[in-house]
Amino acid sequence: MTDNSPLRVAIVGAGPSGFYAAGQLLAVPDPEFAVDLYDRLPTPYGLVRSGVAPDHPKIKSVTRAYDKTTRHERFRFFGHVDLGVDINRRQLLERYHVVLYTIGTSIDKRLGIPGEDLRGSHAATEFVAWYNGHPDHCGLEIDLQAKQAVVVGAGNVALDVARMLALAPAELACTDTADHAIEVLGSSGIEEITVLARRGPLQAAFTNPELLEMGELERGDVEIVGGELDELSAVALQEADKTRRRNVEILQEYAARPSTGKPITVRFRFLASPVELLGDERGHVRAVRVENNEIVARDDGSLAARGTGRLDEIPAQLVFRSIGYTGQPVDDIPFDARRGLICNDAGRVTDETGAHQIGEYVSGWIKRGPSGVIGTNKKDAQDTVTKILKDAAAGRLNEPVADDIDAMIAAHAEHAVTWEGWQAIDAIETAAGGASDPVRPRIKLTEWDALREAARGAAAGRSVR
Repeated sequence: MTDNSPLRVAIVGAGPSGFYAAGQLLAVPDPEFAVDLYDRLPTPYGLVRSGVAPDHPKIKSVTRAYDKTTRHERFRFFGHVDLGVDINRRQLLERYHVVLYTIGTSIDKRLGIPGEDLRGSHAATEFVAWYNGHPDHCGLEIDLQAKQAVVVGAGNVALDVARMLALAPAELACTDTADHAIEVLGSSGIEEITVLARRGPLQAAFTNPELLEMGELERGDVEIVGGELDELSAVALQEADKTRRRNVEILQEYAARPSTGKPITVRFRFLASPVELLGDERGHVRAVRVENNEIVARDDGSLAARGTGRLDEIPAQLVFRSIGYTGQPVDDIPFDARRGLICNDAGRVTDETGAHQIGEYVSGWIKRGPSGVIGTNKKDAQDTVTKILKDAAAGRLNEPVADDIDAMIAAHAEHAVTWEGWQAIDAIETAAGGASDPVRPRIKLTEWDALREAARGAAAGRSVR
């Protein structure tokens, strides 16, 4: 390696955070960076591919901006490479000046209540991955012959789950919903969907466009239970942000709507927390026992939900928990188990004493927790990239001892998928979608073997710089 060679960067995680950071680093004129983007999946884009609802194609179009980054001469993609399995942290630090972790928080938080493991009880994360064709979840069995479903949570993922359960077959037919999910969703017997929120309408974390969509369902009426503002929330409404004030307006408008007799009722029930899932003699969910709540003020003036002791039951044969995501430890990267995040100080990876681990950085949800929208990760990535640039200027980056990256991949991850491999997958999927009736954006390959086989047809990847 010569003195004017680019500084080598390994970014682990090819979702929005990884792509934003890659683009920002490659745009720096001095020092120059060369970026290798790794991902466990053969496909890029993270939750844009496997988390964004299929009926939101405009949101998915953000990948066009990411694709511009891939055309840079100092960019490479290594998909289907699992950190901690195929390669490890030490191997990356031996070869790169910077290792940036953008692996996200992919594990659902549990309710921690009796009956949570009954049949018919699912994590929303798994359901979302299933209908989006994630290869880890294509075999998930979801019984949609249930009549009543409960979605626990008051965020956009909960709305996505409720909406996907309510969409008409014709509304699904033109999306990139996985084929196996289209078949099951199309024959659904769901008649009632309850979105269960422990706090009130003002505290809900929905975004306005997602909430408005619930009032436009072809075969779903909206009903509101517990939507009146309590005195504390009514006062707080005056100081609330624009999004929350608008949410309250939308929900009040829904509450005033008469039923039109559509075959599905989507019910928003506020101020109720699940305390137990009740099962039948077959070990299947039959109901959700809830405790009714009230809004109280904490010592710092913030509002919280407090149980009243009043219990009742919501009939349900299908339950999805959607109360947030958490991260999981990878390899021996320092990890804060309590917060579910990689240990870090504003983007610099730290050990248990708070000392920066030279050359290691973090961005995205695994840095700050699962919050914001896709675009939030752009600023978050820039904040971490700024730290990298400061450390580069101060001579505080890692000093690699080897540059045999291709040899490492060949020895430990010979199945790695290059960007050309992804393009081969993409071509097959989009051609299949274009040939379908109605035309769809793509028909996803959803099984590991099919993805690997498609990627093998690609030209060899770019050589090491």
